[in-house]
Amino acid sequence: MRRYETIIIIDPDLSDEGRAPVLDRVTELIPQFDGTLILTDDWGAKKLAYEIKKKTRGYYVRMDFCGSGALISEIERNFRIDDRVLKFMTVLLDKDVDPEKILADIAKEEAAKAESLKAAATPAAEPPAEDKAIDTPAAEPPAEDKAIDTPEAEAPAENKAGDTPEAEAPVKDIANDTPEPEVSEETKAPETSEEA
Repeated sequence: MRRYETIIIIDPDLSDEGRAPVLDRVTELIPQFDGTLILTDDWGAKKLAYEIKKKTRGYYVRMDFCGSGALISEIERNFRIDDRVLKFMTVLLDKDVDPEKILADIAKEEAAKAESLKAAATPAAEPPAEDKAIDTPAAEPPAEDKAIDTPEAEAPAENKAGDTPEAEAPVKDIANDTPEPEVSEETKAPETSEEA
């Protein structure tokens, strides 16, 4: 048996009740042709790369199933005659598979995922506050250690607040505080006077 994947783009203007018959028809066809439905993945409404039947959005559904060529032909025939289906594409995933093994693997994955979610949802018991203070190292040393560790070359905190020593001149912002060029009396343009 072969494994296929079909992506269907359905008219986004349809309600859930309007989309259901399209998907129900496919799920009915699969067992009729001795196939096995593995997974139906509802991707929802998305923007299309280009307009299809004057629609800019489409509702995407991915179906993963096992079956034969006759099943694919029948599914695609139904899609062609249904106006609710904008586009579809079927891809062969594997030529020889065992559907029961695939379903068992998926069930194991879902059970493992549920187990991990259950473990993550249950909070671990936190140690009492006094134990927590003893076990965890302090993020920063105490304030008196900081005062000891500071190098002497660094100015005390009150000097940093704005008191600059007299030896240091304040730094000027050259980019924003450019002085205007001085113009001497000789280089000034002569004032024009109106002679009448």
